Amino acid sequence: MTWDWSAVSDFMPKFWDGLLVTLQILALGSLISFALGLVWALLMRTPTRWVRWPVGVVTEFIRDTPLLVQLFFFFYVLPEWGLTWSALTTGICAIGLHYSTYTMQVYRAGIEAVPAGQWEAATALNLPVRRTWTVVILPQAIRRVVPALGNYVIAMLKDTPILMTITVLEMLGQARLFSQEHFQFTEPLTVIGVAFIVIAYPASLLVRALERRLVR
Repeated sequence: MTWDWSAVSDFMPKFWDGLLVTLQILALGSLISFALGLVWALLMRTPTRWVRWPVGVVTEFIRDTPLLVQLFFFFYVLPEWGLTWSALTTGICAIGLHYSTYTMQVYRAGIEAVPAGQWEAATALNLPVRRTWTVVILPQAIRRVVPALGNYVIAMLKDTPILMTITVLEMLGQARLFSQEHFQFTEPLTVIGVAFIVIAYPASLLVRALERRLVR
């Protein structure tokens, strides 16, 4: 087996297209998971049992079922109910929703780690509930959970190839398409593997640096 540099050159335009799609999935999926995870976490702290119980059931169901099953459900079942999205939008929403159930647990841990004295001080100052959360609790909680959220971003990056199953041409999807068209598999798949390492490894180092800085 010989390495064909011309195949790499031919594949690069498709690689850049796939990279842009992958980064789009990662960015928008992360935003959804972070925002929705915080909503889940806050709802789980409400005193109303009829709010906590449905939220707990829904998030547990999502967390305990495979992302691939959820992806197929969104892509193939929802259109039968009149909800039709593009493959890319479906993939972004599915991966964001799935990971929101994990970021929820991260937020909950961060909120519970805020010292009780902070809650008592807010109560003593007679701060409104909204101001207590936005000024006192959430800034401290989010500061504690940034490294853990970063780890889930890396995990989400490694799950983006799953979207290939619903025709989203992210990096691996482009590599597969190129390989089938040119009958060359080694070069495009190697490029994709290196690309994931180049993106994920520096990101993991950044997460570790943030963890060391924020725990001081």
